[in-house]
Amino acid sequence: MPSLFASYLRVYEPLTAFDRDRQEYWRSYVRQGRAVAPQEGPVRQRTAVIEALGAGWTRLPDLPDEAYVLETGEAMLVCPWNLRVRVAEAALSAREGVPAVLADAFVPPVLAGQAKAVVEDWRSGARVLEHGVPRLHEQISTWGVPLRWFVLVDPEERELDLAAGRGVLRYRTEISKARRRSSRALSVLRKSVGEVPITQAVEEAARWLEEFHPRSVVELDYGGLVDLLPEETLRADDSPALVAAGLAGLARGEAEEASAAYDKLVARWRAVQLLERCN
Repeated sequence: MPSLFASYLRVYEPLTAFDRDRQEYWRSYVRQGRAVAPQEGPVRQRTAVIEALGAGWTRLPDLPDEAYVLETGEAMLVCPWNLRVRVAEAALSAREGVPAVLADAFVPPVLAGQAKAVVEDWRSGARVLEHGVPRLHEQISTWGVPLRWFVLVDPEERELDLAAGRGVLRYRTEISKARRRSSRALSVLRKSVGEVPITQAVEEAARWLEEFHPRSVVELDYGGLVDLLPEETLRADDSPALVAAGLAGLARGEAEEASAAYDKLVARWRAVQLLERCN
């Protein structure tokens, strides 16, 4: 199971992105007060996945539909959890790194086959737009924030709230802006460094955004990482600005400037990743 010290990249879609049945379901979901705040969501998701994996191990369970909800003015946007895929991923992860006999005893081959089919369907694009619902609305990264995510946001879009016990650091932006930023970054990277891993990672993020409704909202949430970092570090964090500076340096052909920004960014987030090894 992934650590709760994780960051999240989410897409909230307007109700018009869903079919009529799903629209009514999400309206009822909100009216009943069932929507979960992002601060509580990771624990709820983790609990649901653990309970599902412990229930007999004969088939993937049918889990209730849950979502984060964002209300802006008169609009309501929804970020579904897609827990069935999370359970499938967890089942496959549980088989990794252990002898086949133990793997089969813990996650039977029948269940593993079902889990593999579910994950491959989503990753390959099958059923992506079935009933108007795209694939996973939330990406998760443990013990850090992928550098490619910072390409999608602007420093001015930061929301910081460090109230006791409820710390939040996140960026929210219109998906149209995130798409333009990823497109510009991809163009700069291809011209400057070619098809290297960072270019491919940005391209992957750009393709993912193309799956969603054009009036969606993209959210980069530091999630549980806020609990790892001192207040002064959070207030001073300028990671999106460093990414922008690095790309600008590449665009001008100033390799040293770009390298300095990249090195600073990598060092910052490597320090966070090393916390995973601390007891």
